[in-house]
Amino acid sequence: MPSQRNVIFAGPAGQLEGVLHLPDAAPSAIAVVAHPLPTMGGTMDNKIVSTLAKAFTELGFAALRFNFRGVGESAGSYDQGNGETLDAVAAASFMRGEFPGLPLIGAGFSFGGYVQARAAEELQPHSLVLVAPAVGRLAPSTELRTGMPHVPADTLLIHGDLDEVVELDAVLHWARPQHLPVVVLAGTDHFFHGRLAQLKQIVLQHFHGQRL
Repeated sequence: MPSQRNVIFAGPAGQLEGVLHLPDAAPSAIAVVAHPLPTMGGTMDNKIVSTLAKAFTELGFAALRFNFRGVGESAGSYDQGNGETLDAVAAASFMRGEFPGLPLIGAGFSFGGYVQARAAEELQPHSLVLVAPAVGRLAPSTELRTGMPHVPADTLLIHGDLDEVVELDAVLHWARPQHLPVVVLAGTDHFFHGRLAQLKQIVLQHFHGQRL
């Protein structure tokens, strides 16, 4: 049976806390899942973050969801995506240390997707899974960088056409010059209310049959 345990690991601003999900056999890959905007109440216990972690575990991956700096028991304070990118790199480094030699999947929801796209420039993961990534400015009160970097062509990008936080048009505008495919769920809002099972199936189907 899959299992999970709480972990503490070193981050650039002090300790970071997370939950490590383990499959019932030796993992074939590692995944790091990043949560939505901390200033809007985002934590590693977000339902989409937990859904992604469970999907990865079902695929036979070891998955880590973790709290960014200043959230829960993680040290530090909110840093507008800059420090959080370093936190994501630290989380990947922790997983690579625990499970050396395994391919890395970076995943994130909303602000977490924005952070993982930035972290991927350094981490060079095998794959990215971005759910409703915060393309552009998330809200007037935030000071995110105006755009996201380009991501690999095989990135799994999932968005709802009724997203009220990150408009689908903004995501398509970002994806279009990269020729990125976008999985659009009709009738779905930013938080995928009532659609988590479908979201999970999309992730499972994306990785089934892949050679990692």
